[in-house]
Amino acid sequence: MPSILTRFVLREVLRWYAAGAALFLTLQMTDVLSSTVAKLLTYHPPLWKAALAFGAILPTILNRTLVLAVPFAILLAFSRMQRDSEFKAILAAGVRPLSLVWPLLLPFAVVGLLAAYNAGTLVPAGLAQWDRAWYRIYDQTPPPPTQEHYTFAPPGALYYASRVVNASGGDRADLTGILVQRGNETITAPSGVWDARKRTWTLTNPWVVRPGQAPRQETRPRVLAQADTLEPPPAEAKQLSTAQLRAGLKRELAPTQRRDYLYQLATRAADPVTPVVFALAAGALGLLIRNRSAAFAAVLVFIAAFYVLWSTAPGLARAGAMDPVLAAWLPNLCFLLLAGVLAWRLR
Repeated sequence: MPSILTRFVLREVLRWYAAGAALFLTLQMTDVLSSTVAKLLTYHPPLWKAALAFGAILPTILNRTLVLAVPFAILLAFSRMQRDSEFKAILAAGVRPLSLVWPLLLPFAVVGLLAAYNAGTLVPAGLAQWDRAWYRIYDQTPPPPTQEHYTFAPPGALYYASRVVNASGGDRADLTGILVQRGNETITAPSGVWDARKRTWTLTNPWVVRPGQAPRQETRPRVLAQADTLEPPPAEAKQLSTAQLRAGLKRELAPTQRRDYLYQLATRAADPVTPVVFALAAGALGLLIRNRSAAFAAVLVFIAAFYVLWSTAPGLARAGAMDPVLAAWLPNLCFLLLAGVLAWRLR
């Protein structure tokens, strides 16, 4: 009897899950199209360029779809079973209510594993490709790798540049807004060149300040030894795979960038758990809902609450108002608490 009931409930829920996934995928693609169609009409890109752009954003849309379709499927499936009095018959046979929820965890754990692979590999690559695809549509060259506020502090010295631009991607980079302190000497310059192969900074028209002396501008370029390694600037956290995020955290990062990296890395672990947490919360809630209109309202509340938490948490983590790991797990913790409260009512 339990195995028959399990198969019946799973079949009903998965049927609605397929419908929900198709619905949310269509809605999100429609939203992307509506926000970009004006640009496509303006720049008249070839079909392959437009297709490349939309193909790149699909993994991101798919990950949201995999999660949002969970409460949609469970709440509507359970509301249909409530309406047709199937739950009454099942409960009258002595089946405990929560025993109808536990079997849902396995298929949605599989969904979570798919989401984990997608979020850690395909989504970052797709977001990077999305940016490149639009530069092709605009017929523009992507901006060169740029690092803001570079600082290097070996013993007894300080090297600072407000911007480092590595346009060629090789051993040379252009410097802007330079300040160097070595011993009792302070050197500033509006621009310069970093030669990583020769391990030098060449400053253009530098100003030199020494204690007790008036500032003096040199007319010839000033060459300074600089032993740091020229590395590509930190990429945007969303465009890095999980392995790249872990490697990036070993570098010197600005506090805001470090929090971004930590948050993104934590979401790679938290997001795959969300379908399971949603299955628990939506399953317990679905057993308490008696009609379809209430189920639709619950779906909207679920999605709205998740969106508020999901969209607010990155800002809190980036600003340092909340620990990045806690911010990443915040939606799951809230819905897990809801699941616990609802399960207590069903006991």
